[in-house]
Amino acid sequence: MSTSPAPVLEVESLHLTLPGLPRPVLAGVDLTVRAGETVALVGESGSGKSLTSRAALGLLPPGATAAGTVRVAGEDVLAMAPDRLRGLRASTASMIFQDPRAAMDPLRRLGDFLTEGVRYASAKAPDGRLAELLDAVGLPPRILRQYPHELSGGMLQRVMIAAALLPGPRLLLADEPTTALDTTTQAETIALLTRLREREGCGLLFVTHDLELAAAISDRVYVMYAGRIVETGAAATLFEHPRHPYTRALLAATPRLEAPPGPLPAIPGRPPDLRTVLTGCAFAPRCARATDLCGAEVPVPRAGVACHHSEVPR
Repeated sequence: MSTSPAPVLEVESLHLTLPGLPRPVLAGVDLTVRAGETVALVGESGSGKSLTSRAALGLLPPGATAAGTVRVAGEDVLAMAPDRLRGLRASTASMIFQDPRAAMDPLRRLGDFLTEGVRYASAKAPDGRLAELLDAVGLPPRILRQYPHELSGGMLQRVMIAAALLPGPRLLLADEPTTALDTTTQAETIALLTRLREREGCGLLFVTHDLELAAAISDRVYVMYAGRIVETGAAATLFEHPRHPYTRALLAATPRLEAPPGPLPAIPGRPPDLRTVLTGCAFAPRCARATDLCGAEVPVPRAGVACHHSEVPR
């Protein structure tokens, strides 16, 4: 009898509060990534996607208070001592950031950047590992002597991917890694990342606001709104048959070549301000199907969707 791969990331009931804000920015997030699996975390800007992914590395904002459990390879990140946490970031879990230029020291050569993590952990990459990864991402060895300003954005993102994979992590976190790239380079980067993730066998949490991209790259999807997971499921099923009104609204607002002329569909209203205390479903003020119940009670997730009316026919 076959069994599912072990989880490399388990987030359970994660709450995150920031000083001066009356409500949590993450309110009970549950999320799992298994070895060899690509999981997409989607939603509008400000929904809490990046905070959730960074929590896996213990990269919390100053003054933040976290409750719940975040386990990477079975170890609770929120309970780790600083030295152990730094070791985890240099070996077990790695992140590919949105803007590679912002993540690199412009005064240091790229060779230093690539090997910084393993050197910090007092480890050594296997012989030939760096050369192998440079070849896999399509970069010549000479870039090790170059500085960030000498490479294009797409090439720097390839350096970032190689650096993240160098220690052989079990978990790879990608925080909108193609946002700063042109369309052609985006496609090349995603194809490269997918191929390397399959080769390395690590789990990948891919944060994006691009639903088309999430559908193409992921095995499972979590849809996030106002610090909560509102829907989750297999990528093919979720995008073919979305059950939460927010998921359907996001898909309806996706630009398509075959769309009729006229204004693009848009979700009415705006995401809730963090300074606003919420009662009931956070999406209720923007939802055409909202009732008094939606404004009074937070929906409990059932069968992967948190909506009081998810079973009402469209």
